[in-house]
Amino acid sequence: MSKLEIIKSKIFSKESLKYQLVIWRFLSKKIVFTNGCFDILHLGHIDYLSKAAEFGDVLIIGLNSDDSVRKIKGINRPINDEKSRAIILASLSFVSAVILFDEDTPYNLIKFVQPDVLIKGSDYKPEDIVGYDIVKAKGGVIETIDFLPGYSTSSIIDKIKRI
Repeated sequence: MSKLEIIKSKIFSKESLKYQLVIWRFLSKKIVFTNGCFDILHLGHIDYLSKAAEFGDVLIIGLNSDDSVRKIKGINRPINDEKSRAIILASLSFVSAVILFDEDTPYNLIKFVQPDVLIKGSDYKPEDIVGYDIVKAKGGVIETIDFLPGYSTSSIIDKIKRI
């Protein structure tokens, strides 16, 4: 298998992830879930995702589809399409799986994955994080991670516009 094929094998459909989750659970892996748009990958994303990965054995990223990003960020986003964003995220060594979701929130995906740990940025109160109720009900934990100051996709886009 080529390096690119290995990377692409970390991008899952719901059906293929269902089987992989069974394997990880059989192996008693601690499953961590986070989500986002991850439009232009930058140091802030790498810092956040690498810290998220440290909370368990498997890091699953729920990635907003292009349509979902447009609903959240506006018609000019995303800059990079969902296939590109998924491959870039899957190329990170500490990412185990990437799965696209099309809804406004990842609630149904979190319900499907049933992670042991749910991670979001510290700009959220844990009880306000989508999926909090699902993870708490199964005895899991919700963690928040501080963002690396000075890094955001919006600030990168603004900087490019000024050039």
